[in-house]
Amino acid sequence: MLTIHTADLVVFGDGRPSLPGGAVLVEGRQITAVEVYDDLAAAYPSARVRRWPGVLTPGLVNPYGRELLEQSYHPDPREDLGDEPLTGEALESLDMTDARWGASARRGVQRMLTQGTVAVVGPLRRPAVIDAVHRSGLTIEHRFTEGPLIPLLPGADATFAAFDTPDLTTCVATVIKGRLLHRRR
Repeated sequence: MLTIHTADLVVFGDGRPSLPGGAVLVEGRQITAVEVYDDLAAAYPSARVRRWPGVLTPGLVNPYGRELLEQSYHPDPREDLGDEPLTGEALESLDMTDARWGASARRGVQRMLTQGTVAVVGPLRRPAVIDAVHRSGLTIEHRFTEGPLIPLLPGADATFAAFDTPDLTTCVATVIKGRLLHRRR
């Protein structure tokens, strides 16, 4: 199925100027085209359209994957442990089984998706955490590099995020390999 993702501004992520009124055409897992929305809508009238406020940009890489997923516990809302990740003595006081690490990592990954994250920097060592990351669609990078992981270009994986303002403060959508994994509205 063809989907057009459009926003006020598309940031390619490869150094070329941003595209006002731009859109990304996605077919399956890949970007087919990046053009002005009106041109794509005219060329593909049967495509589903997802309109996002603000900016479409390559997804973000979180350089703190190990700290956030293997050195922090993301409590289940049903637990009486609060809403914020636990570290240090609070983490050490918990009985952390592999299953609990996996569940914590799934909740941590969900938090990352709400921030436009599409990859984390490892290395990750706990199999339950690695499995949770891979199942989510996030990738594990072995080192942090400046700039976007995957620029918005035809032929590239359809992996990007939409933010409601140019300062990238509120992520409204995260797409990884064509799958909409987070939507704020």
